[in-house]
Amino acid sequence: MKKEANLVNYRISDMKFVNHLNGPTKLELNYRYSYNVGYSQQNTCRGELRAEIADKTAPDKFSLDLTLVGVFMTEPGVQKEILHLRTYDMLFPYLKALVSALTATVGVPPIYAPYIDISDKSIIKFEMPRNDDV
Repeated sequence: MKKEANLVNYRISDMKFVNHLNGPTKLELNYRYSYNVGYSQQNTCRGELRAEIADKTAPDKFSLDLTLVGVFMTEPGVQKEILHLRTYDMLFPYLKALVSALTATVGVPPIYAPYIDISDKSIIKFEMPRNDDV
């Protein structure tokens, strides 16, 4: 079975981390994700996965806002809806690993970002490419 897309590379494009906790503190975290994909006519696409993780009661004391960008080679003719789901599924494990490694490195117990299945969500939208994207 042929894959619809292959991850070529990934990188953190933006990150903001706030850790103003004093001593051991119980955190109740809120997770928000957004995922956008830009498509080219050369069988490539670029996905941006943003995670916003913050303490529900004191986001000014603990928060992480991270955007992970992945570049994918795609098979010709695959529907954008399918590519959107597959590229998200390929990029999410990297986001999860980066969040847990980053939080563990800075002295906070590692945070494991929960996976959210977007296949049953009606949040996928497509926009026409801008003139400079063509």
